[in-house]
Amino acid sequence: QPIQDSDTIVSSGQIFKLGFFSPEQSSDRYVGIMYTLPETAIIWVANRERPLNDSSGTVVILEDGNLAVLNGMKEILWSTNVSSSLANSSAQLLDTGNLVLTDESKRKIWESFEHPTDTFLPKMKLGASTIGTSQITSWISPSDPSIGTFSAGLNLFQIPQFFVWNNSSPCWRSGPWSGTTFIGIAGMTSAYD
Repeated sequence: QPIQDSDTIVSSGQIFKLGFFSPEQSSDRYVGIMYTLPETAIIWVANRERPLNDSSGTVVILEDGNLAVLNGMKEILWSTNVSSSLANSSAQLLDTGNLVLTDESKRKIWESFEHPTDTFLPKMKLGASTIGTSQITSWISPSDPSIGTFSAGLNLFQIPQFFVWNNSSPCWRSGPWSGTTFIGIAGMTSAYD
C-alpha cells in the first residue's frame, strides 16, 4: 500500500518512523527515517537530491519490486534501483532504523544501512561491500539534506583507516588499523568496543 505525504510507518518497537518531512526553514518535502521522539532527528533521507515541492508525493513498491518515491506526476524521484526484477517484494522498517526490502522468500535485497546518509547508528557498518565503499555524508545545511562537503568512511586502498574528508581533502584520520585498534586514536585498546 502506498505511503502518502501525511502517512508514516513505524518500526515494531515504535523507535523509528518513515515518512515525509520538511527541514527547518524549507517547504521542500523529503522521505526520511526519523526517531519517533517529539524532537524528531532525521537519520536517513531517500530523495535527498530530488525534493518534492508539494505534498503530492508517495512511497510505493513498483511493479518491478523496487521501493520508490514518486511525485504527483508519478515520476520517480528516488528508487532502491535493484537491478533484477523482484516479484512480491516487501519493505519493513526495523527497530534498528534500517529500512529493508526483501523478496518473497524474505531474503534481504536492499537496505538503507548500506546506503547511509549523514547518521551512523548502532549495528550499521561502514566499509567495503559488493556495492563499493560506504560513507556517511553531511547535509549542505540544516534546511537542505543534499550531499554536503564533508564525508566519513574507511579508506581501504592502503592499510585500512577511518577518514573524515572536506570535499576530497582529508581533515582527520584514525591512523592505520593494527588488527585490533586504530593506532592514531589515543586510548584505544584491543578491548575497545
